[in-house]
Amino acid sequence: MENFCQDHQYGKFHFVLIHGAGHGAWCWYKLIHLLRNSGHKVTAMDLTGSGLNSVDPDSVTSFEDYDMPLMSILSEIPYSQKVVLVGHSAGGLSLSHAIHVFGHKIAVAVYIAATMLSHGLCTDQDIQQGVPDLLKVSEFYHGLGSEQPPTSAMIHRELQQEILYQLSPPEDAALASLLIRPTPLLALQTAKFIATSEQFMKVPRVYIKTLQDKIVSLDKQEAMIKMWPPDKVISMDTDHSPFFSSPLELHRNLLYIAQLFAG
Repeated sequence: MENFCQDHQYGKFHFVLIHGAGHGAWCWYKLIHLLRNSGHKVTAMDLTGSGLNSVDPDSVTSFEDYDMPLMSILSEIPYSQKVVLVGHSAGGLSLSHAIHVFGHKIAVAVYIAATMLSHGLCTDQDIQQGVPDLLKVSEFYHGLGSEQPPTSAMIHRELQQEILYQLSPPEDAALASLLIRPTPLLALQTAKFIATSEQFMKVPRVYIKTLQDKIVSLDKQEAMIKMWPPDKVISMDTDHSPFFSSPLELHRNLLYIAQLFAG
């Protein structure tokens, strides 16, 4: 529960950044600059149907398809090179998936206000503790027909600044309002993982709590931490999007985590 912001001397690390629902690699632009300027390698991707990826979100109906860009990147990383894997919000599901499949390539997994569930959305308790209640603030799309369950969802544009970026610079909120896309809802609902190796349990995990979060409430964050205790918890007094609202502090925290677990 400490907040680590001291300056340290670091070696070079490879950070792989996973965006959350509705976002894309673009949301990391400040952090990408800071990490690269510090001499580190950074990879950020658009998950299927997100960011600049051309796939229609309503056509993405399985989590495996949604997560394929991350799996492809991790499959190409040499076994000798372990990464610092960072996931934000719903990107925590992709992070847990990666721990199951590529645990031997991950030096540390960092969950930023993220869905941290060991086996994904497998039980009602997982859904209750790990999924934000967005029914009243989201618009739902029915790509399979109005009589079928929604295939994608997006927070109403007029509410995004208030609940996603209330402590962020208004220009970042304006940029996000132009770039956010509907999230492949059916794909996220199928995020269920089965442990295939002992390496899954060996990957160190860090949870970064966002204390002013209006999307993933502090109660939900603490419930996930209690249900699957990480190796370390760090608190940031930010909104749901510290990559916008507090990029320098997030940068320092990530470098501290990398040095602690991957140095």
